[in-house]
Amino acid sequence: MSVAMNDSNIGAMRAASTGATPVAGTRALRLDNVHAFYGKSHVLHGVSMDVRPGEIVSLLGRNGSGRSTTVKTIMGQVDGTGSIAWGGDELLGRKAYEIAHRGIGYVPENRDIFPKLTVHQNLMLGEKGGRKGAKPRWAFDDMYAMFPRLKERQHTEAGVLSGGEQQMLTLCRTLMGDPDLIMIDEPTEGLAPKIVELVAEYLKELKRRGVSVLLVEQKLAIALEISERCYVMGHGRIVFEGTPADLRANAYVRKEWLEV
Repeated sequence: MSVAMNDSNIGAMRAASTGATPVAGTRALRLDNVHAFYGKSHVLHGVSMDVRPGEIVSLLGRNGSGRSTTVKTIMGQVDGTGSIAWGGDELLGRKAYEIAHRGIGYVPENRDIFPKLTVHQNLMLGEKGGRKGAKPRWAFDDMYAMFPRLKERQHTEAGVLSGGEQQMLTLCRTLMGDPDLIMIDEPTEGLAPKIVELVAEYLKELKRRGVSVLLVEQKLAIALEISERCYVMGHGRIVFEGTPADLRANAYVRKEWLEV
């Protein structure tokens, strides 16, 4: 099953964003000398990095470099040592649900939709209690405006959606929890070029509404297009930090740590 995507879908997302009021987050994410383990296996070796409020940061590297483990450690799914600070709040040692309720959203690589529930029901499960005195940045209409295909299929069981549609659903379900920071693991993996373009527009819309993004990605082109800063990982360590322009100019890092 394929997703019928064309330029009008992308135009709809851009048009839908014109009436939204950006609400910038105020908290930064900071990792300091983070080590992580799977049992006795030492996977992360002193990772230090940060994501500033309203910023898109890409975490790049080959498979097995430690990128996914980094976001899982932030999310409380992997044991770690060191410090992971979210504003003034230490996250290490907290449960994943506690971290989620502190305003961090996570879109895993395997999507994790609920296949027997409809598209709309999946989105409902993403909702969390609103912040005191604050209107949520996102509503069902926002999701359906960004991804019109989801509106067409809102009463369809999620398990019969195509891979691209399931990715859209997972991205939107996480947004329904109104996070200040969203961590997205390989959102363009296996998707058609038109869907990749739509995901890029989605990420730009998050920034426009003041949501910070930590993007785990292998596709260098999309990361360089939308990011303000990039980190490159290798063997569980940060081996490069800089702007997209810095990475474009550094042929050694691209060849040694990114090219297959």
